[in-house]
Amino acid sequence: CLLGDIHDKCSYGPWKRGLNKVMLEENFHLRNGRTWMKRIGASGGAAKDELQCAVDWMFPLSVEWFGLPDSKKMHSTQLEYRLKGLTNDQLRQWWLSTVVPYCEQIGVKVPAHKDTRDGKEVWELDYPFPCEFDAENKRWDFNQPITWDDVLARWRARGPRNAEMVAMFQEEFHNFRKTHHKES
Repeated sequence: CLLGDIHDKCSYGPWKRGLNKVMLEENFHLRNGRTWMKRIGASGGAAKDELQCAVDWMFPLSVEWFGLPDSKKMHSTQLEYRLKGLTNDQLRQWWLSTVVPYCEQIGVKVPAHKDTRDGKEVWELDYPFPCEFDAENKRWDFNQPITWDDVLARWRARGPRNAEMVAMFQEEFHNFRKTHHKES
């Protein structure tokens, strides 16, 4: 979605060319995800329940990935220089217009619906946006709205295993340098 917009609308040649391979990879993952969601949804039982749990966890997170609402962010430079073609809210609406009907088609519930605002069809979330995330239990508290400052603080805190991952990368890099240094 976001990378697709950048790939389609970006005026900066090196970035646009670099995204060609990324777009192929992204499209593979999108097709694979759609195929497996459909298969798992059709299988019913515990597998479908697990799929629903995964969507319950990831849907609000995915909606957040498009960033601050347009009312809270200035896009003029990115749009003016054509680094991207659509605003965060436009991208979020495009994503919802694709994901919500697909999930409904395969019998997966999502907390969003189509509505009409100012004579236009828009996708509305059925929960306060943004809302609190309980990382320990991997669940969203739809009764607890939060501010975008809270969301940004959560994003900056990274995941619970971030320190472990950074330490692993640093150790591997250190080992690589030691090995490479011996060969020179």
